[in-house]
Amino acid sequence: MAYLTDRKRAEGLGSAKEGTHHHWLMMVSSASLAVLTPFFLFTFAPMLGKPHADVVAYFGQPFPAIITALMIAATFMHFKNGVQALIEDYVHGVARKIAIIGTICLSYVAAATGLFAIARMAL
Repeated sequence: MAYLTDRKRAEGLGSAKEGTHHHWLMMVSSASLAVLTPFFLFTFAPMLGKPHADVVAYFGQPFPAIITALMIAATFMHFKNGVQALIEDYVHGVARKIAIIGTICLSYVAAATGLFAIARMAL
């Protein structure tokens, strides 16, 4: 008959020491998105339906380009962290590692593409 303490039974199954940092990143990115979203909507909405030349000239100005770039960066950082937490909770085994690597790559590629497009219009 083995007498194991609760701590001994849970050894090796405990915290990965990443939860607080991950939670903090999610809180910071969601707060930044809460602030950036109204600015983005008020800078992006007037350009809907405008001709291409007008849109390029508008996003060539510093304020709309900076707001859009910040919105893209914060959105995809928040997406990456949120999907990673979702995958860690619901996917197991090798599929977990593949899914996490795939979504991280997808989010970085999408963010880089968006930032490149804004940089092309702004410069």
